[in-house]
Amino acid sequence: MSSLFSPSALIRKLGLLAITISLAAPALAQQTFKVTTIPEEAATEQIRKFGPITRYLERTLGMKVEFTPVNDYPAAVEALVNKQVDLVWFGGFTHVQAQLRSGGKIIPIAQREEDTQFRSVFITQTDSGIKTLADLKGKQVSFGSQSSTSGHLMPRSFLLDAKIDPDKDFKRVAYSGAHDATIASVVGGRVDAAALDITVWRRFVEDKKVDTSKVNVFFTTPPFYNYNWSVHADMPAALRERVTKALLALSMNDPEGKEILTLNRATKYIPTRAENYKGLENAGRSAGLIK
Repeated sequence: MSSLFSPSALIRKLGLLAITISLAAPALAQQTFKVTTIPEEAATEQIRKFGPITRYLERTLGMKVEFTPVNDYPAAVEALVNKQVDLVWFGGFTHVQAQLRSGGKIIPIAQREEDTQFRSVFITQTDSGIKTLADLKGKQVSFGSQSSTSGHLMPRSFLLDAKIDPDKDFKRVAYSGAHDATIASVVGGRVDAAALDITVWRRFVEDKKVDTSKVNVFFTTPPFYNYNWSVHADMPAALRERVTKALLALSMNDPEGKEILTLNRATKYIPTRAENYKGLENAGRSAGLIK
């Protein structure tokens, strides 16, 4: 028998093959990098907004990137806590919830510059007679999702500061589930007033999706920290740095960056840190939304 087919030669060849396969295995087994968001707007709008950034990250990171929608705010929290996704666009409150659920293992890596001075608005039909927060007593009022920062937590917090308890002072408290649905609930007369994200309201006004002669803002909250991009602490540091760098590199000065930033109602992304959201945790505890 030729030495080519001798047992020792065969063993060596099998050994080399095993090494080759083992070196290739990480690349073959590498999972798709998954991105999701809190569903603050309709699913079609989420896909429209996050399609361009998904393609940008895929090119920048050199790996397959997939946008994976979730059904509700708690699902976005659980997805990152359980490492079912790699990168999540959180509201400030959902970030806090994820931090608490994970035992402090969620890392915020970037936020919009606008998120350092974020606000919510209260809207009503212009002929409702509602002019101040005090006028909401005895009315039907809608928030967004119960886990929304700008659509529930902070509006509720500012109401409590004004000595107005929604659960006691309102005729009915509703939860629309999303900011666009919140606007629709006021436009359609299903509630007397509602609270939502100021940037969503402004976009609806700019896109002429709401008639401000019929529905408009009667109260704007003081500023607070809000949204961020978050990852799990178990993500390899090198990958986390690459993702962060890619987000911070987006610029309004190039077409791709302008499209992505505009869709996310941003001028640019800036670094952020967990300490920025402690105020939201405190507000959540004071409002009874965090036990």
